[in-house]
Parts: sequence; C-alpha cells; structure tokens
Amino acid sequence: MGLELYLDLLSQPCRALYIFARSNKIPFEFKRVQLAKGQHKTEEFRKVNVLMKVPALRDGSFTLAESIAILLYLVQKFKTPDHWYPSDLQKRARVDEYLSWQHVNIRAKGSKLFLSKVLLPLITGQPLPPEKLEFLTEELNVVLKQFEEKFLQDKPFIAGSEVSLADLVALVELMQPVCAGYNLFEERPKLAEWRRRVEEAVGKKLFQEAHEEIMNVKNLTADHFAPELIENFKQQLLKQN
Repeated sequence: MGLELYLDLLSQPCRALYIFARSNKIPFEFKRVQLAKGQHKTEEFRKVNVLMKVPALRDGSFTLAESIAILLYLVQKFKTPDHWYPSDLQKRARVDEYLSWQHVNIRAKGSKLFLSKVLLPLITGQPLPPEKLEFLTEELNVVLKQFEEKFLQDKPFIAGSEVSLADLVALVELMQPVCAGYNLFEERPKLAEWRRRVEEAVGKKLFQEAHEEIMNVKNLTADHFAPELIENFKQQLLKQN
C-alpha cells in the first residue's frame, strides 16, 4: 500500500498538503473526504484518523494527523529541496516561528470571517449583520498588519530569499477570506507581490487547480450538506458569533 492523503480541498490545510505534494512530485493517492457530506464521521475514516478530521495520512500501516506534522513527515521522507524547511538553524526557526503563530492568528481570523460570511448565511438563511462583518474584517486586518510587519517585512519570502512551508501555509489560509469576497490583497501591494511570488514558486496552474473548488464556494447550497450536520454547524457558528 502506497502513500494516501485524505483531503477535502475546501480546507486550507488540505490544500497546502495537496500543493506541496504535487509541486514536489511526491507520489500519493488522493482520497477525497467531503466534510459537508459527513464523510469524516464514518467508521471507515475513523480507522485512519480517530480524531475524525482532515487532513490525514496513511503510509502503509502508519497513520498521521495534523497538517503541519504531515508536511514535516513528507519533507523528511521524500527529502524535498532544502528551502521548504531549511537546514540552516535560523531560517528554520523563522519557518517554525510562523507555523507556531499562525494557528490562532491568520488561520483563526481568516476562517472566522469565511465561515461567518459564507457558511452561516447559507445554513441560517440570514445574512451576516454589517456591523458583525466589519468587526470580523477588522480582526483579520490586525493580524494581516502583524504578518506584514513581523513575518514578511521587506523579504521576498518569510524565511528569506526562497519559498518555504511557512509561505505556502500562509497563502492558502489567506485565500479563504478572498474566496468569501474580501480581496485583502487589493490595497496591500507588498502582500500582493508576495502572493505572486509564492504562486510562481509552486506553479500557478497547480495553485489554481487546488483552489478551484473554494473559488466557487458561493455556488454551494444547503443541500450540499448532510442533514445531520446542518444543525451541528449552525450551533457552532452561532456560538462563535
């Protein structure tokens, strides 16, 4: 049995893994797990990841959860080019620093805006109040400013002159609010140029392929979701808001 990656490309960490593996010509079997259909809740998937979340990896009898852990596993197993996770101590520390920071900052704020602007109205039938949208957008703007000033600065990429895991993870997260209709790159020329460099580094065609589904997320309707998940989603989203 070869390497299997269990992914839903509506998920940011899944897209990062998909792009990384394809860009580095890592052979794997793409196992699609549709979260909206509840496929992550099946007993079959539970054998791969007892946490019942994507992404997940199976390599023979070995299974692994959590996207950063999976990325690092692939880096080491397939000995990908050094720039992805540099051997240089300080460059690697820059990558680790961003990957440690992003969970409750870029990822949390970007996801919250996306879910509130796209998923909540879809499930409840009610649009997000303008004042709430403004609040969530401003929360994201705060961490975007931190990202530019602390992590990107005046460098081509987060760790220096070459693309790394940090850049890939960052950009797929930022695409989530973009796909919800908030073009955060529009008035941020430094971020826009960085985005262009990252896309070119991984391959623009591959990047677009990975984002095709999320770019069309506004075409989703409530019947795309398993009925048993809708109420659960609704309660979680209302609790966040």
